[in-house]
Amino acid sequence: MSRVGHLLNSSAEVWRQLRSDDGMGGWNLDWASVGVARARFSQPSAAERVIAAQNGADLSHVVHLADTADVRRGDELRRGTKIFEVIAVYEPSMPGTYLRADCKFRQAEV
Repeated sequence: MSRVGHLLNSSAEVWRQLRSDDGMGGWNLDWASVGVARARFSQPSAAERVIAAQNGADLSHVVHLADTADVRRGDELRRGTKIFEVIAVYEPSMPGTYLRADCKFRQAEV
């Protein structure tokens, strides 16, 4: 377990868009669950939101994950009906500690 494992107080299902051959030279895009990750959800600071906005991103949540979590840019972290689109994933300056995923909240569609 990582050094921050005791701080990861919730979990989220990781969904990834996978493509498959449609048999006619094109692709089918489907969302598939690729696992569950332990996580800690928090709100970004005002400064983080301003910097994200200046760079064209809509940052609503910061999610800290175990360093072994398989989470990538473009994935979705789902908690019930709440969906968090992963904008970017960062590793801190000390590798093997944790991962940080900047996310945008989106309500589930019916």
